[in-house]
Amino acid sequence: MAPAVWLLVAAAVLYVIAGWCAGAQTAITRGGAEYVSYSSLLSLIRGAAEAAAAVGVALAYTHWLPAGWEVFLAAVGTLLVVRYLLIGVRPRAMTRERAARSAASAARLLRPLHTALGPLLRLLESASGALPLGGGHDPDALRDDDAELRGLVHYIEGRPEIEPGEQEMVRSVFELGDTIAREVMVPRPDIVFIERDKAISRAVSLALRSGFSRIPVVGESTDDVVGIAYLKDIVSWEHAHPGESDGTPVEKIMRPATYVPESKPVDELLRQMQSQRIHVAVVIDEYGGTAGLVTIEDILEEIVGEIADEYDNERAPVERLDDDRARVTARLPVAELADLFDVTIEAEDVETVGGLLAHELGRVPIAGSEAETAGLRLTVENLAGRRNKLGTVLVERVPPEDGD
Repeated sequence: MAPAVWLLVAAAVLYVIAGWCAGAQTAITRGGAEYVSYSSLLSLIRGAAEAAAAVGVALAYTHWLPAGWEVFLAAVGTLLVVRYLLIGVRPRAMTRERAARSAASAARLLRPLHTALGPLLRLLESASGALPLGGGHDPDALRDDDAELRGLVHYIEGRPEIEPGEQEMVRSVFELGDTIAREVMVPRPDIVFIERDKAISRAVSLALRSGFSRIPVVGESTDDVVGIAYLKDIVSWEHAHPGESDGTPVEKIMRPATYVPESKPVDELLRQMQSQRIHVAVVIDEYGGTAGLVTIEDILEEIVGEIADEYDNERAPVERLDDDRARVTARLPVAELADLFDVTIEAEDVETVGGLLAHELGRVPIAGSEAETAGLRLTVENLAGRRNKLGTVLVERVPPEDGD
């Protein structure tokens, strides 16, 4: 066989090796983050193989073509086609499951060489990092941060010693950047507001009855949030100014409100709230109206799950007290309440007892709120959970003499 043919055969073998290295690097990126230290060795082998193959192809063509542009163009064309087929397409068409297997196989094969060349690889990485442009690996071997994190998360999920709850927490942290403020906020219908001209004593009463320690202060409407009233500020002011809370408007002690768009990524929002040392922000929709309220606790719940307090006990949906009275949870469907008391309740777009109360009151119910409908008196007994949603509701049949 002619020397030129042997050169092409050798070049083909070298490009197969380079393609395998590219596939192994992709596998480490997608499913083998624990083998990331092998990436430098793969880049070195791949670079050497591609360089040697290029020289071999060029030398082979010099035997068949006149020296000059013909050799250059033929060699470049051949190398581009082969590189595209072996390195450009094939490694990228890899599933996550196959990537994990390929990464493990590549690590086992390269482990002896990686151990032997460890000092050289570290020296080359140090020299590369000292270059003015930052050095590093071949652009095709570089993984973006997102791919590295996805590989790490996949690795953690596959470790048997990691508890399921811890795995879910890691994934929640990773997905925080894909979550926006609208998805974690308290929606506007569930927010308790107070008008800016209301007396501080009213704010104290509202905070104690609603269970919220931070209450948005509004001007002309709920779309005009002008500040946030903090219960600790209210209590401190009352202690320093005894007897003056009835005649002083709440706007005197409110803090400025922080506004964020509903499309803001939650990870950015958390960093902003930490840097500005704020615990609550008003979420604004695309039209500038109030969409909801978000707190640091809301964001933490995205990571660790729902945060319950010491008063959150699971209750039976219905506790019958007597023929005319019952204690029900706010989540009880309206249809079941109607069947319980054999009445007809007409309320559009309302599904639960809590929603029915809010519909009848025209505002967010708080402890002690009371409304009548279909011959029944509904009274909020308590609030539950960190967000102080309705807990239990006392339902009583209204006597005929009191009904009208």
